[in-house]
Amino acid sequence: MGLRELGVVSDQDREDAELIWDYHQMGHQVRPCEVAIGLGSHDLGVAVYAAELFRAGLFPTVVFTGATSPTTRDRFPRGEAEHYREQAIELGVPPSAILVEPQATNTGANIALSREALAGAGVHPGSALLISKPYMQRRAYATAGKVWPELTVVCASEPLALPDYVKSIGDEKLVIDMLVGDLQRVIEYPKQGFAVEQDVPIGVEQAYTRLVGRGFISRLLGSV
Repeated sequence: MGLRELGVVSDQDREDAELIWDYHQMGHQVRPCEVAIGLGSHDLGVAVYAAELFRAGLFPTVVFTGATSPTTRDRFPRGEAEHYREQAIELGVPPSAILVEPQATNTGANIALSREALAGAGVHPGSALLISKPYMQRRAYATAGKVWPELTVVCASEPLALPDYVKSIGDEKLVIDMLVGDLQRVIEYPKQGFAVEQDVPIGVEQAYTRLVGRGFISRLLGSV
């Protein structure tokens, strides 16, 4: 068994991961929007941060969207959106402020079905806080630009540095695998019509290539 299979992460791996982590952040200034959309994933921090922003008065309604996936089925057996709803209510968000979209299994569906859920509630927003796990901001932004182009999107996620996020997950190699997998999707999904194209700096591309070559591949397309 090699070092990579044992989960050993080098200083060079961490430097490359930091480059990709920073690239995934959109750097938007969080501001009031007409609604929020909390994108389902393995990360309950999405619901925690959504509750914090709701209490700060940044939006009146939040849609939590997400079914289950192979990586969340055990953690969220009732579905990502439902577990997010429960967490937000525990943190003081009134049930009347929450819509649940329990069917989406990919980011495009998250956006499209959230739009339908809002329309069904008579809400037709021009702006939305798009709340995601930290390394998903850019992919979420690119997807929304394709699926709901007239919506003004402000990306938001828990304000965590990469080392703190690694601690919250408890598996450094897995986090780097996820960073690499999301970057691959940012690059490839526009070619498939799923997202709008994003400029990828050469240094970020080189970091991606190095990490793939060093075995951080478990979240690449076709691997999950």
